Amino acid sequence: MVDNVFVERLGRNVKYEAIYLRAYETPTALRTELTHYFQFYNAQRRHQTFNRKTPDAVYF
Repeated sequence: MVDNVFVERLGRNVKYEAIYLRAYETPTALRTELTHYFQFYNAQRRHQTFNRKTPDAVYF
């Protein structure tokens, strides 16, 4: 399935760029870090697929 590729890639990025890098003490700490990561991922991280633009720049 083509649509599943995007979700799998996002999951891989989250694991390797956020989750695997730290040992979280509590589920709350993990949730906080994921919130920060997704804010970064959408607003600051440039994506090759979007011609080096951020997702926010493309969609808004």
